[in-house]
Amino acid sequence: MSADETPSRIPARTLNPTAPAASRTEVPAQGTGPAPWVFRLVTVGLVLTALNLRPAITSLGALLEEVRDGLHMSGSVAGVLTSVPPLCFAVFGVMAPRLARRFGAGAVVCAGMVAITAGLVIRPLVGGTAGFLAASALALMGIAVSNVLMPVIVKRWFPDRVGSMTGLYSMALALGTSLAAAVTVPMTEAMGGSWKAGLGVWAALAAVAILPWIPLVRDRGDAPGHSAAHRPDAPALRITRSRTAWALACFFGLQATAAYITMGWMPQIFRDAGVSAGTAGVLLALTMAMGVPLAFVIPRVAARMRNQGPIVVFLGACGLIGYAGLYLAPSGGAWLWALLLGVSNCAFPLALTMIGMRSRSGAGVVRLSAFAQSTGYLISIPGPLLVGVLYQHSGGWGLPIALMAALMVPQMAAGILAGRDRTIEDES
Repeated sequence: MSADETPSRIPARTLNPTAPAASRTEVPAQGTGPAPWVFRLVTVGLVLTALNLRPAITSLGALLEEVRDGLHMSGSVAGVLTSVPPLCFAVFGVMAPRLARRFGAGAVVCAGMVAITAGLVIRPLVGGTAGFLAASALALMGIAVSNVLMPVIVKRWFPDRVGSMTGLYSMALALGTSLAAAVTVPMTEAMGGSWKAGLGVWAALAAVAILPWIPLVRDRGDAPGHSAAHRPDAPALRITRSRTAWALACFFGLQATAAYITMGWMPQIFRDAGVSAGTAGVLLALTMAMGVPLAFVIPRVAARMRNQGPIVVFLGACGLIGYAGLYLAPSGGAWLWALLLGVSNCAFPLALTMIGMRSRSGAGVVRLSAFAQSTGYLISIPGPLLVGVLYQHSGGWGLPIALMAALMVPQMAAGILAGRDRTIEDES
């Protein structure tokens, strides 16, 4: 990134009256920004962090049957295990704004990467379901605070490039997700077939992601809570009064429900249909890999649109077709269904983009990000658990797949409302 691309070279109070509402933000005055190398470091940090936000989950999905057998889990308990990620994201994600105000966003993300590394190291070493869940929760705590602060860091450091930077880290997130799904089973086999080794190896990638945040630990300037919107004389932002915030939270929650059901259960659906474990992992990897190009394209396109509703409808339609295929011919059209569900899962980067667009300030984005993600993950908690219960008691995948398809309809409705060209400041 050249110096001319950084916010420090943009004239003060630059506004574009024809841009979407939330992109009409003020940017720093000329000569007041950090050095260009800092922006490069933040970019590297964003990418490495995004690479680590899903392997703890998708690596487990690829080896869920082996973990169930090794820890003697029932289908219902496995359903609880697949519900742990959204639960942790809801509980710990809400803490992110307060932590960022006190310590700075960079320090909190650095601590999050440390927690992910520790959790992934400890998880394979403990015995029993309770210890496995506790270690998983530690890793997921780090993921939770980083989830919330990614849009905040983008808004703070790249206010004029929200779409492209959101696309960059969304693409990295999708790459990490698909990589873990694709190579976990082969790596496990190469390391002697131990599922513990197959899960633990991902700690190395998380450890690397700690490094770029270390120089930014002491950076608190313009961190969430340090902006003008948090001055004593600034009007309070009552985000719970915003219909857009609630619509975005519902959209985020329903797309998260679909995503975690897919990551936790889709390999098992294919395996029960006669697909081998290795191929089922590759199919999940294909689903996740669709987010690599689309997660870069969709935020850039969405940021140029006043209303993101048409993208919401297109992604939802792909999901409905994919679920219909899983119900009618899970093995016959497995590659097509995996591809379509991968397109549908790109509702996640779209939701992140809308979070960045639905507020005019960095302070508003951190509030909206915490509210939408924490509330959304609370909404998503019952989904994976219910799928496990339905699967165990019905003895098949008909009812769980019907539930997945039914949830796609309110997801589309909430996304259409969240995609309207307005900001939370207009409504709260």
